[in-house]
Amino acid sequence: MKLRSYVAAAALLVSSAAFAFHCPADMKKIDDALAKSPKITAEQMAEVKKLRAEGEALHKAGKHQESVDTLAKAMTLLSIK
Repeated sequence: MKLRSYVAAAALLVSSAAFAFHCPADMKKIDDALAKSPKITAEQMAEVKKLRAEGEALHKAGKHQESVDTLAKAMTLLSIK
């Protein structure tokens, strides 16, 4: 019975870590969209690049939820779902 509890706890930790670290995937989506020269204003482009850089810095600092939230703003400007 204890073994099952440990296995369940380990599975939960692994799955939550997988969700917490999708920052790099979001950054790649943004980079891919930027490579396609999106039809946005210069101001929007500057904001996207600023948010992308902030998101990466937050990710590197271990602030993954803040990173995801920041990258989501950039993705919204680029109309990425």
